Amino acid sequence: MPANDNRIDARDWSLLAVLSILWGGSFFFNGAALRELPPLTLVFLRVALGAAMLLPLLRAHGIGFPKSWADWGPFIAIGLLNNVVPFSLIVIGQTFIPSGLASILNATTPMFTVVVMIAAGEEALQMRRLAGVAMGLAGVILLRGWGFETRPGQGFGIVLCLSGALSYGFAALAARRLLKDSLPLGTATFQLMASTVMMAVVAGLVEQPWQLPIPSPTTWLAVLGLSALSTALAYIVFFQIVRRSGAGNVMLVTLLIPVTAILLGWLVLGEPISSREIAGAIVIGSALLVIDGRALCLLRRGLSPR
Repeated sequence: MPANDNRIDARDWSLLAVLSILWGGSFFFNGAALRELPPLTLVFLRVALGAAMLLPLLRAHGIGFPKSWADWGPFIAIGLLNNVVPFSLIVIGQTFIPSGLASILNATTPMFTVVVMIAAGEEALQMRRLAGVAMGLAGVILLRGWGFETRPGQGFGIVLCLSGALSYGFAALAARRLLKDSLPLGTATFQLMASTVMMAVVAGLVEQPWQLPIPSPTTWLAVLGLSALSTALAYIVFFQIVRRSGAGNVMLVTLLIPVTAILLGWLVLGEPISSREIAGAIVIGSALLVIDGRALCLLRRGLSPR
């Protein structure tokens, strides 16, 4: 479990970068799939296919299923707070607001997580972390800008996405308290299985997906990308970081997502990078150094009298 100073080692910084790429793609996949699929049905397909992809790996590693309702309890709680509630709120929110604005709102997750952890007594109030998270959010806003068109229901979409970010904060608290000894692959699979059951009920009651027309191949490719990359693989990485560096630190990935999205656009699509985006990335990088704390410690040592 994480040390008390909440610092992250080099390996977990690398894993956070990988996770930011995997989760950053979810906004693109959502946007593509929502053209033909209603939001709750999309969330159901995401968690169901993600769980199905992980089950063979679970068997290959000899990891057994929880044996009782008490053993399933933590995974049901994590599935609800980490998948069912935020996925549903954010994907519905994306029907009212652009994906870029949704990614900015998603970047408030570390701030909500810090507040939830402090309120629950899991972490001491550290001005360094609060300042770093606020600085990171400012960097995200600078990087992405506020140049979004106004849409009907945009305020409702913003509230939904912020509520999803708050749910992630409670999920981090639940993960810290309930998943201390769980293997990352098992945790990822079991919480997705629990989420599949819950979303089957919700989507079935609200949207009756069996009555929908068959989606196009493009939509299915988006759903598969969302399930395989942004869900199955992403959650293996996610719970690996939770186990090594703590549930609060893993939520810092939401600050990195807009940066990696812009870098991928530059590397893969040849999209230009503006000076505003460079400045925003520098602010976010500086914020992560403040949150980590080691750079500040080294600076203080260098400035202290010998």
